[in-house]
Amino acid sequence: MTRKKKDEHQQDDQQGLPVQPLINICMVGHVDHGKTTLLERLSGKWTDTHSEELKRGITIRLGYADVTFRKCPKCKGADAYTTKETCQSCNEKSVPLRKVSFVDAPGHESLMATMLSGATITDGALLLVAANEQCPQPQTREHLMALQIIGIKNIVIVQNKIDLVNEEQALKNYMQIKEFVKGTDFENAPVVPISAQHRVGLGHLMEAIDEIMPTPVRDPGKEPIMLVARSFDINKPGASPEKLVGGVLGGSLKQGTLRVNDIVEIRPGRTVVEKNQQVWKPITTKIISLNSGSETLESVGPGGSIGVLTSLDPSIVKSDQLTGSLVGLPGKLPKVWNELILDVHLLQRVVGTKEELTVEPIKMTEPLMLNVNSAATVGFVVELRKNKVKSRLKLPVCADPGSRVTISRRIGNRFRLIGYGEIMEK
Repeated sequence: MTRKKKDEHQQDDQQGLPVQPLINICMVGHVDHGKTTLLERLSGKWTDTHSEELKRGITIRLGYADVTFRKCPKCKGADAYTTKETCQSCNEKSVPLRKVSFVDAPGHESLMATMLSGATITDGALLLVAANEQCPQPQTREHLMALQIIGIKNIVIVQNKIDLVNEEQALKNYMQIKEFVKGTDFENAPVVPISAQHRVGLGHLMEAIDEIMPTPVRDPGKEPIMLVARSFDINKPGASPEKLVGGVLGGSLKQGTLRVNDIVEIRPGRTVVEKNQQVWKPITTKIISLNSGSETLESVGPGGSIGVLTSLDPSIVKSDQLTGSLVGLPGKLPKVWNELILDVHLLQRVVGTKEELTVEPIKMTEPLMLNVNSAATVGFVVELRKNKVKSRLKLPVCADPGSRVTISRRIGNRFRLIGYGEIMEK
């Protein structure tokens, strides 16, 4: 069946809504607290499709799913919210409110860089906490701190797995959650008890999201900047040459508008060897098609995850090789940095460890994991000044001066969040 191409400003014929989702929401939390299950209950899509994810039962790569929030015109309160076209309570036809794009980020401690990459392309977050475990767990604490550092303002705390505890245990866990967020930017965030497994409380969750996370005001007139969170080859093994298509970039448009047939630039690009040295060259390509959810569009604006089919050789994009890149019009993208000078702000305590560890000063030559936009790289410290750190990057990044960078240090065999910095001009 051929998909009908639509401009992103057109209304979906069935939903009465813009085809492209209006807001990105990141789902974060400790491993196995139910993020992927909740997303499946809302969207009908299981986002763990990587073979290792299915085998181990955890999220490794970022997963995406779009959901249309709807409301029954007759029912009141949380009972009115649904994702179905017909109200489950009174069989009345529901009214579409808006499309939401969810990003399912991994909770496992070794995949913190992937989680940070997902959070930077989102407008709000759901922090999942399992009611049958002590709160906070190490990655719950780490994710909350990361959301504060990268500037996420609107979150809803989801107290999941209430079906596994009695009322007294649920209330005890609730008090632990409130104590955990006390004194943070999210002290007054709503806590919504649910059972994703049994689809209990989803209406209350959608109501909280609708109230807490307004659709951001976008400016489609700005120069387009897309943050690449995934890149991959969609050709099947053994496909004949005439059926091959170019590489695909997945991510979110931070600002501006992209259109089919636009010529775009990708930075930092790809690595080549010149005069026995490895250098990075920007890539120029053509947009062949644009996709949001299951719809093929003529143009896309900010809001919601998108897929961009390009004319690139698939070998350039396979296995997320271009993840962390920026896409925009030629000559209009920010600077590429091989070294970063950061105005550093260290935390008092290391985030994500079970022990209470004090953050020690950054040391010369130590490797730091740095996350900016959707990029993750390792920087080796080459110069120290008061509150200023200069790092030589293993992989270059494309970012504006003043961009916020999260800083993690290797403690034991894991990188742990220790602070953040802003990129300074030399």
